[in-house]
Amino acid sequence: MTFLQMLTALTPVVAVFLFLVILRLSATKAMPISLAATAVLAFFIWQVPAIQISAAIIEGLIIAVSIMWIVFGAILLLNTLKKSGAMDSIRNGFTQITADRRVQLIIIAWLFGSFIEGAAGFGTPAAIAAPLLVALGFPPLAAVALALIADSSAVSFGAVGTPIIVGVNQGLNQGSSLAPVVQEELGGAAIGPYLQEVASTAVFIDLFIGTFIPLILVVMLTRFFGENRSWKEGFQIAPFAIFAGLAFTVPAFTVATLLGPEFPSIIGGLVGLMIVVPAAKKGFLLPKKAWDFAAADQVKAEAVTAAMPLWKAWLPYLIVTSLLVLTRIDALPLKAWLREVQVGWSNILGTEITTYFEPFYLPGTIFLVAVLLTAMLHSLRVKAVGSVFSQSAKTMVGTAIALGTAVPMVRIFINSGVNGADLLSMPLELADFVSAAAGTNWPLVAPIIGALGSFISGSATFSSMMFSLFQFSVADQIGADPRVVLALQVLGANAGNMICVLNMVAAASVVNLTGKEGTIIRMTLVPMMFYVTMAGVIGFILL
Repeated sequence: MTFLQMLTALTPVVAVFLFLVILRLSATKAMPISLAATAVLAFFIWQVPAIQISAAIIEGLIIAVSIMWIVFGAILLLNTLKKSGAMDSIRNGFTQITADRRVQLIIIAWLFGSFIEGAAGFGTPAAIAAPLLVALGFPPLAAVALALIADSSAVSFGAVGTPIIVGVNQGLNQGSSLAPVVQEELGGAAIGPYLQEVASTAVFIDLFIGTFIPLILVVMLTRFFGENRSWKEGFQIAPFAIFAGLAFTVPAFTVATLLGPEFPSIIGGLVGLMIVVPAAKKGFLLPKKAWDFAAADQVKAEAVTAAMPLWKAWLPYLIVTSLLVLTRIDALPLKAWLREVQVGWSNILGTEITTYFEPFYLPGTIFLVAVLLTAMLHSLRVKAVGSVFSQSAKTMVGTAIALGTAVPMVRIFINSGVNGADLLSMPLELADFVSAAAGTNWPLVAPIIGALGSFISGSATFSSMMFSLFQFSVADQIGADPRVVLALQVLGANAGNMICVLNMVAAASVVNLTGKEGTIIRMTLVPMMFYVTMAGVIGFILL
């Protein structure tokens, strides 16, 4: 690659970092500029045909619609619960478990969020956890940033194992079958058990990383959002935070090793809740004095005329969780029925670019069903429901602009393999350049590649689809165990989820924080670097 070609390949990363993080523009301004820069440089420098760029933009718009449907559903459910007074009861319920904000954060963002990640994935946990935290009185910025950081370890097995079952599996294919180098490694064995070994290796490494994520959460909470701006106040509950980390990672490792990649996050999150919530009620490993925000920093909940029973307030989330799980189990007919209807475009503008989404299968539709059931269960009048829909739609304007330009930018980047410059696609050219520079130190770099994939594509699944074969090939070239390198790819993709622009925009919009994406990414960047660095070091030791 020439210098200009390198600059072009880096444009989606550099532009987003420049405009969001350094210049602190809102995503509604930064992403359209980044899209324009990427498209222009792709055409003139990478020599991607205009028809290919146009098709990639259309593909991106179709994908953006599917993401916006999920976000709209999450916002709609949140506003419905606010209107009915359920959020006030939920807030009071968590206060009864413990008044300590640090513990509330761990239970909601880390454990409940991990459970939702396992059931739905694709940005849903932060879109659910962030408004729940705000309802408890957390500042919106803290709610979004910390929910994104918490949604990391569980991503390996999000949406019932999709990042591995689909991402890594499809990523190891060349055409319609496994790449020759993969077939040679397997020696005729089935891919399923191999993927299970990759999953088990990823969680084993994560025992030494993910276990400490709850501690990172509470330390950041007290340092950046506490009245005293203290690290020490976070470390005060280090034993409890590590206990909560193990309450997820140990069950997840056990399930991944014994059963495979489908249910580690679901079972890990559920078991973690069953262990940690009773422990928190009894004050196990907790200091006597609860920690809280300064009164001026808390978000005040709207007053309600009557207290709703806690079970009734939580019922909508129980409905969402149940439907997400039931519609993701292959053994049940619901999944097949919901996936029969597809919306999309095959061979867009005559290119090989094809994309579809399944509207009834998306979590957004499940949110909508939960909203309608909630309106009946909480006795909301038609006029009140109408105002909720109107209010929710208005909040989507900024999100539509940000996502409607961010996703097409990503798709131009990914679909740049069709070009007149005799180059691979931009992500693969970047990966080749980095691998040549790293050599035998590749295990230190492999997680960074995975994180880059999530940052750019907006999905850990897409990251592994882009880079799994590349990671496997590098491992083969340097004589490393491909299972460990693939596990590092998976863990890097998890870390990239913390700074993923698409998830960030989605979560921020749910709590009316559109325009603060640069501030959010500055907060999540350091934990992301900790994650990929630790993964790389442990992987290097294992190899």
